[in-house]
Amino acid sequence: MDFLLEIADFVVKAAIIVIAMTLVIAVISNVAQRQKRQEGELQIRDLAEELRSGARHLSLKMLSKKQRKQQQKQHKKEAKKQEPSAQARIFVIDFKGSMDAHEVENLQREINAIIGAAKAGDTVFVRLESPGGVVHGYGLAAAQLQRLRDAELKLIIGVDKVAASGGYMMAAVAEQIVAAPFAIIGSIGVVAQLPNFHRWLKKHDVEFEQVTAGDYKRTLTMFGENTDAGRRKFKEDLEQIHEQFKQHIVDYRPQVDLAKVATGEYWTAQQAIGFDLVDELCTTDSWLLQRSKDHDIYQVRYQSKRPIGERIGKNVSAVLMSIREFLTKS
Repeated sequence: MDFLLEIADFVVKAAIIVIAMTLVIAVISNVAQRQKRQEGELQIRDLAEELRSGARHLSLKMLSKKQRKQQQKQHKKEAKKQEPSAQARIFVIDFKGSMDAHEVENLQREINAIIGAAKAGDTVFVRLESPGGVVHGYGLAAAQLQRLRDAELKLIIGVDKVAASGGYMMAAVAEQIVAAPFAIIGSIGVVAQLPNFHRWLKKHDVEFEQVTAGDYKRTLTMFGENTDAGRRKFKEDLEQIHEQFKQHIVDYRPQVDLAKVATGEYWTAQQAIGFDLVDELCTTDSWLLQRSKDHDIYQVRYQSKRPIGERIGKNVSAVLMSIREFLTKS
């Protein structure tokens, strides 16, 4: 046992030295990289081939050894004879949106690439997941999707989990929306909220001063005393945004009954299809698999490069976890 403890002590000391040196290198690297913008790269995956090869692999596994060899030879012969594809093309984009919709920057790059490479009539399938967020961010995201339609590309949105509020604002731009049965759809409304600390500050004899030019430069505040007039103006601004949101839905999906769907409520896709908010109940995997036999399908993804310091930090965390597990077992 003493021998093991000595080994453990040596390992810990060595690891501390290595980690310290690594952290120093990471700090220096991060400082250097802050001076230049982190660029990313465009990644392309042949999803149709991945889906087809998966099916072939499973089929081969179910054959006898002799049959498998024959089938593999046949596949190789067919691959040699294969001419450049003339099949219809589908470009796939994944958008998983956060509250501030910062993912729009990558979406823009992906759309730029597709518009530059696609031909009129090609399809763009966006796998969308978002509960919504800031109005300006999701408004821009919806406008980016509109560029695909302006380029005469067919735009289809697929939702497996959620497309609500700003997420549905994006989805509505599509010519067709397909969603998994229990995906959350809708929430066509606007919400804003903020805490107010005025009473707490007053109780502790803390004065808060705010100077503005313009009657409505600031309607509600976190620290000052809010007025009824400010609340009315704030509510009026929200109502105006809601009206624009509703008009957006009418423009893209005129078949919906706005009085029923623009209440801020959300539904599962199997309910939403009854309100014409969704066109088809289907998972995104099923939709793509159905088309993999007679379409070329390419996933387009812009991947931002992480700073070297962040990558090193992740590796250091992994080392620390390994050391802890080793000591626990010892």
